[in-house]
Amino acid sequence: MTAELDMKRIPEHIAIIMDGNGRWAMDRGLDRTFGHKEGVETVKKITSECARLGVKYLTLYTFSTENWNRPAYEIEALMGLVLSFVEMDLFTDNSIRFRMVGDMDRLPQSVQDKIHYMEDLTKDGKRMTVIMAMSYSSKQELTRATRLIAEEVKDKEGKLKAEDITEQTINDHLFTNFMPDPELLIRTGGELRISNYLLWQCAYSEFYFCDTYWPDFDEEALHKAIANYQSRQRRFGKTEAQVESEV
Repeated sequence: MTAELDMKRIPEHIAIIMDGNGRWAMDRGLDRTFGHKEGVETVKKITSECARLGVKYLTLYTFSTENWNRPAYEIEALMGLVLSFVEMDLFTDNSIRFRMVGDMDRLPQSVQDKIHYMEDLTKDGKRMTVIMAMSYSSKQELTRATRLIAEEVKDKEGKLKAEDITEQTINDHLFTNFMPDPELLIRTGGELRISNYLLWQCAYSEFYFCDTYWPDFDEEALHKAIANYQSRQRRFGKTEAQVESEV
């Protein structure tokens, strides 16, 4: 399948909503937590393949702020899986940087400690950055950014004036200010929505939805998503003729 991809047009940044773990397990008569465990194995495969293809940023929607409403036992299991994920040698062995975006303060202290440790350990990784969106929601992120900007405008030292606020000002106050916006957003599991994920950042992302549950999403499925992305013309408000004349 790799041979069908244009290696010069691999997305720099891919964001993924990893949906369907629980349903995958329930279809097999298993507890939902088994699906999450299998989902971690898929994360390993897809991370490795993205690195091989030359993707520079991979953002994974791991746990939303809304997910705190799930049963306590499932949340506990998910936190344990997060610990197992960030302990992977995959990062250090492949020069992959690890980052987290979201409300760190809501996470168990053991998870916070491990995330801080891994972010520091892998800070010099050059091949790719894997971003875990954890205790994250885009509305929460935008509310936080608005509050921070408002505080700067209110500051008596006059660091920022209301009329000076630009799109870049907002970008600079988001959790994701260290990376480019995703060119491609993939959602597995058959749902056709983006569930409060990177709403600002995905303004011009290409969306790819598939019915495959995340535990069954493999390298071939990733290639299919990228090939679909490459079949589209990214115009950013221009006409088709304008884009073609710039090639």
